[in-house]
Amino acid sequence: MINNSYLLGLFGTSTGASSSPIGMAATPAKAKKTQPTAPWAAAAAAAAPKASDMVRAALAGRRLINEAAVDLDMAGASTDYRKLFALYQGLNALSALADRANAKGLSSAEAAQVGKRFESGMVEMSNYLKSAGFEDVRMVQGVSKSTVKTGFALEKAQTTFTTTPIHDGALSDSVKAFQGDVKFAVTIRTNAGTQSVGIDLSDMGATPRTMDNVIAHINGALEAAGVDTRVERQMIESQPKIIKSGSKTITLPAGPDQWALRVRGAVGETVGFQAVDTSDAVYVTQGSGAKGAGQLLKFQADGGAAPGAQQGVDDPFWVEGRAGQTDLPAGVAAVRASAPAPDGAIWVVADLTQGAANQPIKGARDVALLKYDSGGNLLQTKLLGAASTANGFSIAVDADGRVAVAGSVTGALEPGKSGDVANTADSFVTVFDDDGKELWTQRRGAKAADEATEVSFGADGMVYVAGRSKSAMPGQAALGGWDSYLQTFQEKPVKINGPDVGVNLSTLQFGTDGDDSVQAMTVSGSDIYTAGVEDGRAVVRRFTLDGSGVPTLAATRDLGLASGSIAGISVENGQVVLTGQTDNPALDIGTVTKAHAGGTDVFVATLSTDLQSAASDRLTYFGGSGNDTAADVKIKDGKVWITGTNRDAGAAKTDPTRAYLARLDLATGGVEYNQTWRGEGDQVTPTSLSIVSGGASVLDRLGLPQGEIMQADSKLLTVATSARVGDQFSISPAGGGRAVAVTIEAKDTLDTLAKKIMTASNRQLKATVITDSRVVPPVQRLQIVAADNKDGAVISAGAVGKDALAALGLSPGFVGKTGDKSAKTYGLNLPNTLNLNDPAGIKAAIDALAQAMTAVRSAYRSLGPQTAPTTNTQTGGGSSTAYQQTQAANFQAALNRLTA
Repeated sequence: MINNSYLLGLFGTSTGASSSPIGMAATPAKAKKTQPTAPWAAAAAAAAPKASDMVRAALAGRRLINEAAVDLDMAGASTDYRKLFALYQGLNALSALADRANAKGLSSAEAAQVGKRFESGMVEMSNYLKSAGFEDVRMVQGVSKSTVKTGFALEKAQTTFTTTPIHDGALSDSVKAFQGDVKFAVTIRTNAGTQSVGIDLSDMGATPRTMDNVIAHINGALEAAGVDTRVERQMIESQPKIIKSGSKTITLPAGPDQWALRVRGAVGETVGFQAVDTSDAVYVTQGSGAKGAGQLLKFQADGGAAPGAQQGVDDPFWVEGRAGQTDLPAGVAAVRASAPAPDGAIWVVADLTQGAANQPIKGARDVALLKYDSGGNLLQTKLLGAASTANGFSIAVDADGRVAVAGSVTGALEPGKSGDVANTADSFVTVFDDDGKELWTQRRGAKAADEATEVSFGADGMVYVAGRSKSAMPGQAALGGWDSYLQTFQEKPVKINGPDVGVNLSTLQFGTDGDDSVQAMTVSGSDIYTAGVEDGRAVVRRFTLDGSGVPTLAATRDLGLASGSIAGISVENGQVVLTGQTDNPALDIGTVTKAHAGGTDVFVATLSTDLQSAASDRLTYFGGSGNDTAADVKIKDGKVWITGTNRDAGAAKTDPTRAYLARLDLATGGVEYNQTWRGEGDQVTPTSLSIVSGGASVLDRLGLPQGEIMQADSKLLTVATSARVGDQFSISPAGGGRAVAVTIEAKDTLDTLAKKIMTASNRQLKATVITDSRVVPPVQRLQIVAADNKDGAVISAGAVGKDALAALGLSPGFVGKTGDKSAKTYGLNLPNTLNLNDPAGIKAAIDALAQAMTAVRSAYRSLGPQTAPTTNTQTGGGSSTAYQQTQAANFQAALNRLTA
């Protein structure tokens, strides 16, 4: 008799423990239950609550994770199953909330309610994971790794400085940047004092001004002065350029090699540069191309003593007078304001949707302060540190170098404070010192959306913030629509010997029952002037300041239908100067010195300081027959500098948009200077304007800044990262136990943080500052591993609004022996920054929760008995292939037919 087990065994399968004669039916044994039924199993899922019921229960305040609500259908099952199923149900409820937020037609009120419940649910899940106490598996909110490093990295002290390219072509060619009257000074500061070494290329006589000849001349002067600093040349190899034309990819040949200057410093010598002859510099920020890539342009104002500006290398859209162009960092989504620092540098306020590789942001969008020197080199990036989203609208710089930034924030900013409504914007103002260290932050919002659009410094530590709100600001009454507001903050300590903070002294809410806004503000002595559009009309207001600096409305002037916007307001030579753009050819201002030309024109108006109509009032329109805009305006020495765009009449959005920089005489309205330029794809949009006295010089040609170079970055985490004082994360033992918080303090560095981590982990973790030499320049990071002969620990994110991990570029999770068979670790990879504030955030939350539930299912399988692989009885090999299993099934069918 044929035994079919023999044939089936050839294919790695078996019919049972014993063989049976052909034709005899085997009775299958009932499988023994080895695990309780999971909530995702078909039988349990059929009885599970619907998504709508989960959302309703969550919004009613019911806990998302409840072990008491879990029924296990197997006696004696490990308690880990109850915890896993409770966690899974919590994740399922969070997923239901995310799906509800993604539903079409959801009201804004319900969206806000769902979003806030989701955030509290994430906190509940995070807290549960910290205290659940699993026995045979380890569940962490983040990831599981043996080694982690901070994404944040601090550049090591630089010993060299390389300029932008100043020459392309052969080294034997004369360098255009070296031609003409080129003279400057190199300053060398040591412990003995500061020495100035004069460089004048006219001293070279008839020697050709090539790269090598000029460098030799400079080094000769430095050697003669007895200093060790030297200048070298740096080749920047040209690369082929790849462009797309329709569906085709075209590779253009590489151009000539480019050359830059490299300054090699010496120990104990701090190097700087001084210009001999200078002119004023005008900086313009702009978005170029269809995607609005951010750029910082530098123009040399006519007049002054500096030699004329020259076209630099790689500046295809150069126009006369342009002294430089710098691309802003990748991740810059918007730039709305800039201002000069007392040292001649430029502060730029930018919104970031992505931080630099070594400086991550906490949330989806943050505000960054970018500081550039006169050569266009990025000196510093200071992040606000918003946990969700923030936008920067205005900047002010005081004479002592303090910087104030105002805007809007959604979600958490100050530790533990997320606003009245989690997904509704609030106004904020933050003041930094001249090194970028935060001094204080105030967030004062209404129940509905509000935003700070203007900020100015006053006398004696006063800071004034103006903006708009959709509901009543604290202590005020709503007027309808968007209302304007003006807030007063005084810097003073609230504790004896404590630091200065911004204390709110007053809030004024004003406007109409329509939509109002403050679009410009200036402080002049004991007066504050605001200008904006109120219910469609251009309105200027004057507030007088009392002895304590608190404003009171004194006068209002309606200038007629705005049909546009306000770009700036200031007080110059005893007159209020107002600038903006309008379609209205008959603003109610006074004598028109130049008429409206059609379409949208820029206007410059002068008004009396008491805002009463006067014979001295003047109105000048500027523009052509198309549409001309005013993005920003600054006044210096009675001259009005304006930047904006001009487009042809009837132009579509995709038609060319040109940028301009113009200067008008305030007294006559005459146009003294007007330069226009194009951008990538014929699309360019200026956004802000700043003027630096004496900021342009021949050094611009050479890519060298005025002032000292190679200054070390701040090591303070609260300055160099988006971490804020009070931000936290916690560390708990790998096997469960009490979590110990690690709190960021004002003086913390990577070194002090490493010590805190080792202490908080009870020496289970080893944290060291390492040097990463794979990047140029080398950087320092924090590396965390399990200590020798230790199990490691679990690092958990801080509470919403207080999480330091995101700012440091660290993921929460287990750090230790990932191959530990006694308790396998599963990471849910759920960042605390998940939110339902916008479609992108909702999608990210849905995807992340789906992956987290998959991780829970994997942990469930690991708790069950591990099935040994089926063995091929003939070969002793592993389980059979799909082909072999199919063949075995065919043989079984044939045997059945033979015995029929």
